[in-house]
Amino acid sequence: MTTRRPLIIGVTGGIASGKSTVARAFAQHGIPWVDADDVAREVVAPGEPALAEIRRRHGPRVLLEDGHLDRRALRDIVFADEAERHWLESVTHPRIRQRLGECLEDFRQRDVPYALLISPLLFESGQHELVERCLVIDVPESLQIERTARRDGVDEAQARAIVAAQMPRDERLSRADDILTNEGNEQQLADRVAELDQQYRTLSGLPPAR
Repeated sequence: MTTRRPLIIGVTGGIASGKSTVARAFAQHGIPWVDADDVAREVVAPGEPALAEIRRRHGPRVLLEDGHLDRRALRDIVFADEAERHWLESVTHPRIRQRLGECLEDFRQRDVPYALLISPLLFESGQHELVERCLVIDVPESLQIERTARRDGVDEAQARAIVAAQMPRDERLSRADDILTNEGNEQQLADRVAELDQQYRTLSGLPPAR
């Protein structure tokens, strides 16, 4: 066990801001990370209590033929009904938070400079309480809509609705300790990540990487 507990950096941003791309860029510097979206999928996998609760509430219409959650069908339900969204969050968020906490504690026991928690709902779910610093990945809303429509195969109106359902951009930025603007090319992103890597190593009490 190490005596120095590495910092945990929370990384968030609106849909299609490039959070996973940023995480992979930090991984090039040897930084481990956990993605709350991956954990969110784990807690609703077949055999998990959360999936059983969802099935009891909504029936087989939210399940695929193989027994996995039909995420698109469930998304349509919760986007159309705020009460259903709050119910789903009450079922999944505590379980996600518990598993994330366990993973982050494992990071804190390892000899790493710092680690990342990637989460689209870092502030909304209270997961920011699990980290020491928050990095917001920011892109213009117009670019979010364009990327979301292309990535998810939805029309512009649907993409706008998805963006509008999230925390307002200005509020997210106001809560950031650090901001990474991700509307440039890959090299610009890599350069900014390298700057942040040096900053976080210094904050962790380590000499800058060479």
